[in-house]
Amino acid sequence: MSGKKTLLVVAHTPSENTKRMLDALVKGACNPDIEGVTVRYLPPLETQPDDISSADAIVIGTTENLGYMAGLVKDVFDRCYYECLEKTEGLPFAFYVRAGHDGTGTRRAIESITTGLKWRLVQEPLICRGEFQEEFVDQCEELGLSMAASLEAGII
Repeated sequence: MSGKKTLLVVAHTPSENTKRMLDALVKGACNPDIEGVTVRYLPPLETQPDDISSADAIVIGTTENLGYMAGLVKDVFDRCYYECLEKTEGLPFAFYVRAGHDGTGTRRAIESITTGLKWRLVQEPLICRGEFQEEFVDQCEELGLSMAASLEAGII
């Protein structure tokens, strides 16, 4: 484990399809060709400030709920914000949104909070809009692979 970097995944998965998206992201991040990264998934209620501050990068996954991020994901930010504020400046992150509509409010909220934390968005947000499509699963796997490979290579 020594010398490995940690990619933390915090995702809300209230449905079978959002669970499939998370599983795909983790599968991509755990690609056997990537040996220098440990992938750690935590559900929102289990995520603590120390989990975030000990990560080398983070991926956040959320549903769009009433035009905003899931309440449990917001809860992570509410509980962890001030304790992480100075400890995680520059933390590379990415996020994905399972949006039944357009995901605009969710994206804006996450970008606003993470701007305050001074985290560094390293991938274009993945907004999976409208009716569920199988390509969402593939896109999440690609996001996981890209984040882990970039972290291992020192690009992020």
